[in-house]
Amino acid sequence: MSGGIEKGRLEDQAAEKFSKGFLCSQAVFSTLAPLYGIDEKVALKIATGFGGGMARMQEVCGAVTGAFMVIGAVHGNVDASEKPSVGRTYREVRKFAERFREQHGTIICRELLGGVDLNTEEGHKEFLEK
Repeated sequence: MSGGIEKGRLEDQAAEKFSKGFLCSQAVFSTLAPLYGIDEKVALKIATGFGGGMARMQEVCGAVTGAFMVIGAVHGNVDASEKPSVGRTYREVRKFAERFREQHGTIICRELLGGVDLNTEEGHKEFLEK
C-alpha cells in the first residue's frame, strides 16, 4: 500500500469514521483519497451522495462505490484518448466487486442489510442498532 500504511490500519480508520457517523462511502473514500493526492474534506463531500447505496436508494453499497472512486483515482484517465486507462479501471472495478461479492455475497446495500429499509424510521432505527 502506498506510503507504507498497512491495510488493516486503513480499515480501522475507515471503520472509525463510520462509527463517528460518516456514511460508508465517505468512510472508505476519504480514508484512501489522501494517499492519491485528494483532499480528505473534498473526498468527504464527493462521497456524500453515494451513501446508503446511492442516496439511500439501497443500490450498490456505499463502501463499494467509495472503493470504486479510489480505483478511478488510481487508474482513471485524464485524457479522452487514454482508452487503455478506462479498460484498466473497469477491470479493477470488476475485480474489486467480485472479491466483495465473494466475501459478502452481494454488493447491493439492501441485501447486505438483510432487507432493512433505510427510508423508514423503523428501518433506520434497526440499522443503527445493528
